[in-house]
Amino acid sequence: MTNRVIHGDCLEVLPRIADDSIDLVYIDPPFNTGRIQRRERLRTVRDTDGDRTGFSGHRYRTECVALDTGFDDAFEDYLAFLEPRLRETRRVLKPTGSLYFHIDYREVHYCKVLLDRIFGRASFLNEIIWAYDYGARTKKRWPAKHDNILFYVKDPALYHFDVSEIDRIPYLAPGLVGPEKAARGKLPTDTWWHTIVSPTGKEKLNYPTQKPLGILRRIVRASCPKGGVVLDFFAGSGTTGAAALACGRSFILVDNSHAAIATMRRRFDGLLGVSFE
Repeated sequence: MTNRVIHGDCLEVLPRIADDSIDLVYIDPPFNTGRIQRRERLRTVRDTDGDRTGFSGHRYRTECVALDTGFDDAFEDYLAFLEPRLRETRRVLKPTGSLYFHIDYREVHYCKVLLDRIFGRASFLNEIIWAYDYGARTKKRWPAKHDNILFYVKDPALYHFDVSEIDRIPYLAPGLVGPEKAARGKLPTDTWWHTIVSPTGKEKLNYPTQKPLGILRRIVRASCPKGGVVLDFFAGSGTTGAAALACGRSFILVDNSHAAIATMRRRFDGLLGVSFE
């Protein structure tokens, strides 16, 4: 199957996807933060009166080089925006298929109630907590340093989940489990510690809500069979597609943003079997 990147409103694209045809849906929709989402591109310059301390105690001044194109992340009725898209999600999933719905603490409770209504409470398997440790820390409350990923399946009696495909992580106290177990590592739980995309790392594509490849690889390998199809209709920077390619799966990516499509063109430029529509 050709890997497809589609420029369009997902509510118009989804009805064109056949019933029971998708193995895995991962979506990272707008979080309804009430603000414009942008990524600042910064540089630091040595300055004795600078605003931060760096290597060897030297002082640096931070300058904003550019503001990348962002999007308006505010909705009058967020659940009304999501509901028809989530109903289409359930329709296109195979009986063995799964949905990973990525959100944060502001809306996760309301979204779970909506998803329970669409998929059924028995189809809810996990709330995964993706915890990270980067960025500013407010002193007015506990700093928010995690996202929530709700894991639903279309049929709780048939869903695909391959534990043998899941990456293992080191034991915190390897000396307590013996050398064999320590060498093999342990399976992750429903709390995933993983850094965000580093502002200076190789993964960075200057897209404001880019998610780490490691998170998506774990999801794809566990919940999409080899040769299966992954759909992401809030595709953003295209990380879901990159994870699918790395894991031997096919993808359909949909986004209505010109900035997202431009980012994905750069990301998949020159790769055989990737079409843009």
